[in-house]
Amino acid sequence: MGTFLSIIVGCLSIGVILSAPMGPIGILCVQRTLNKGRMSGLYTGVGAALSDLFYCLFTGLGMSIVTDWIEANVSILQVLGSVFLIAYACYMIMHNPVQTVKDTNVKGDLTRDMVTGFFFTLSNPLIIFLVIPLFARFGFPLPEHRFYHVIIGYIFIVLGALLWWTVITYSVDKVRSHFKISSMWLINRIMGGLLLLLSLYGLGTGLWDIFHA
Repeated sequence: MGTFLSIIVGCLSIGVILSAPMGPIGILCVQRTLNKGRMSGLYTGVGAALSDLFYCLFTGLGMSIVTDWIEANVSILQVLGSVFLIAYACYMIMHNPVQTVKDTNVKGDLTRDMVTGFFFTLSNPLIIFLVIPLFARFGFPLPEHRFYHVIIGYIFIVLGALLWWTVITYSVDKVRSHFKISSMWLINRIMGGLLLLLSLYGLGTGLWDIFHA
């Protein structure tokens, strides 16, 4: 019972901590919640949680192999991820969210929100360097853990991430009622600008590392 409890608490904590930093995916989740409603933001968070699970599984397969691969390709991966984020930041700045609000119930929107949330998070492979110390801190997975212990642990990592995104989207949705639709374009541009700055910094750092390797 003690093993199960430690795995549940530890893995819930891992899921929340992985999701908590307010990076590009956090900005995207807030922006979509304000512009399109809570479900859009939540599904974006679901995509991010699935991407977190992917990196956790990837890391759990062999920490030394994963770390060596990331270290060997980190600059290229950072450049590719930054280019993708720059393109989306420009879209956010130029796109009028009023049209998005009108089309909130368009069929397939939530699926696209989840898919883009997944790839947004996937474009940041450096998350592995957060996963590794979290696994070490909370003792997961350990050699003595049985197969079902590991499965339960990964399930609760996802649940921890979903818990975070549920709280965030609920809170932002409450604030959303105080915004006029006309002011959402300004929010779009501010958040797009923040995302653009983050992405340009990542692109510059990646290119610097490549040319000075």
